[in-house]
Amino acid sequence: MVKAKICGITNLEDAKVSIQAGCDALGFVFYKKSPRYISPKKAAAIIKNLPPHIIKIGVFVNSKQSTIKRIAGLCGLDMLQFHGNESPEFCRRFGNYKIIKAFRIKNHIDFENVLKYRTFAYLFDTFMASKVGGTGKKFDWKLVSHIGRLKGPVFLSGGLTKKNVKLAIKAVRPHWVDVSSSVEIRPGKKSHKKIREFIKAVKKKVN
Repeated sequence: MVKAKICGITNLEDAKVSIQAGCDALGFVFYKKSPRYISPKKAAAIIKNLPPHIIKIGVFVNSKQSTIKRIAGLCGLDMLQFHGNESPEFCRRFGNYKIIKAFRIKNHIDFENVLKYRTFAYLFDTFMASKVGGTGKKFDWKLVSHIGRLKGPVFLSGGLTKKNVKLAIKAVRPHWVDVSSSVEIRPGKKSHKKIREFIKAVKKKVN
């Protein structure tokens, strides 16, 4: 069964609805330029009210190692998602955490470069010059047809909706799907109806 991550959580209500709908992980964005940014203090207050089986993922973009470790400890994060230009060497500095390295795809993907990252998991998202994640745009899924070469779990992101997620799962065969903007009323505020519909579509069996 493919797992679902709801990213860009900024309040406890949206977190609880996502969990009730059947999500497996929640993402908290600690990138101040993002419209979905949440302060570490606010994220920690939300996370302490969440059940232990829900994976809590912190999203960082070119942050300092000390900043990441401080926030991860304060919030009790389970995984760290690096969505910037972090190097393979940088990703190896967080031995106590599972690292998800994100790769933003335009019209080509350098798989040899991806393979240099021996992280726990890999995330493929759509490249957009004006945004880092949360683009609401899909990329050509054929570009990640070689994901079988990767040893870790694969997260698929970028423009996924209740209407196309089954097709995306069938085409890419990811371990996870990651959604943010397509289940929102506005950046940072989720539509509870859209969350329920998206997760229901994800959990349907795909032949």
